[in-house]
Amino acid sequence: MSSSSSSTLPAAAAPASSSVMTVLGILAVAVLLVAPFGVYPVFLMKVMCFALFACAFNLMLGYTGLLSFGHAMFFGGSAYICAHTVKVLGFTPELGILSGVLFAAVLGFVTGLLAIRRQGIYFAMVTLALAQMFFFFCLQAPFTGGEDGLQSVPRRPLFGFIDISQDIHLYYMVLAIFLFGFLVIYRTIHSPFGQVLKAIRENEPRAISLGYRANQYKLLAFVLSAALAGLAGSTKVMVFQLASLTDVAWQMSGEVVLMTLVGGMGTILGPVVGAAVIVTMQNYLAGLGEWVLVIQGVIFVAAVSLFRRGIVGEIIAIVKYYGTKKAG
Repeated sequence: MSSSSSSTLPAAAAPASSSVMTVLGILAVAVLLVAPFGVYPVFLMKVMCFALFACAFNLMLGYTGLLSFGHAMFFGGSAYICAHTVKVLGFTPELGILSGVLFAAVLGFVTGLLAIRRQGIYFAMVTLALAQMFFFFCLQAPFTGGEDGLQSVPRRPLFGFIDISQDIHLYYMVLAIFLFGFLVIYRTIHSPFGQVLKAIRENEPRAISLGYRANQYKLLAFVLSAALAGLAGSTKVMVFQLASLTDVAWQMSGEVVLMTLVGGMGTILGPVVGAAVIVTMQNYLAGLGEWVLVIQGVIFVAAVSLFRRGIVGEIIAIVKYYGTKKAG
C-alpha cells in the first residue's frame, strides 16, 4: 500500500508544479502590464532589454556549458544595424529590429564555426578576441559614427500605423518582444533539443558516444543565443534611440556574465532577476561615479561566496530542501 502511494507522488507532483508555474507566470504578466503606471517606463524597458540579453547568454553558459566573453558583439552589432537601417535607410521599427536580429544570427554562425572547435578557456578566449576585433571595426567604420555613435534614431510608427513615439506605447512593444524571447528560450530549454544541450554540458564525450553531433548542437545553440542577444540590442536602440561603442565593448560582455551569475546560472528566471538587480543598482547609484564599479565588484564577490547558485538558484534549492523534508 505504501509503495503504491509513493509511486504516485511524482505523477501528482508534476501537474501541481506545472499549475503553480502557470499561475505565477500569469501573475507576473499581469504585474508587467500595469507596471508602467507606477514605475518609470524607460527604466522598466531597460530592465527587460538586459533581462532578454542575459537570458540569451544563459542559454549558452547555463544550459550548454559554453562561456562566451564576446556576446557584446551580437548585442551591439545588432544595435548598430537597427539604428542605421531605421535612421539612414528609413526602415520601420519592426524591419530595423529584424535586420539587427538577422545580422546577429549570421555573425553568431560565423563566430560559432570558429569557436565551438575549442572548449573551456580556449573557447572563451576565441570569443573575446573576435569581439575585440569587432569593437575596433565599429570604431573605424564610417556608418557607425565612431565614438559619437548613431544618435537620435527616430521612432517611426510600428507596422506603419502604431505610434510608439510615447514611452508608454513603446513599453508594450518592448514587453511583447521580451515575452516572445523569453518563451522561445523556455520552449528551447524544455524541448528534446534542450535536453541534448544539457547532456552535452554534463558529459560531452558520452553524448557523442550516444550518436549526437555535439558540434552541430552547440553551433545551433550559439546562433540562437546570438540572435536573441541581437533582439535585445535592437530593442534597446528603439528605447534609447542610440547605438554606441558601449554596446560592443568588452565591459558589456562582462556585465551580462555578472547578471547571469548573480541571478542564477542555469535557471530560467535567474538572468531576469540578475539583470533587474544590476540595472537597478546602476540606475540608483549613478551619482556615485566610478564607485558603482566597486560596488558591483563587491556584490559579485558576495553573490559568488554566499549564493553560489545565484539568487534564484539558492531559492530553488531551499524550496526543494524543505519540500523533500516535509514529504519525508
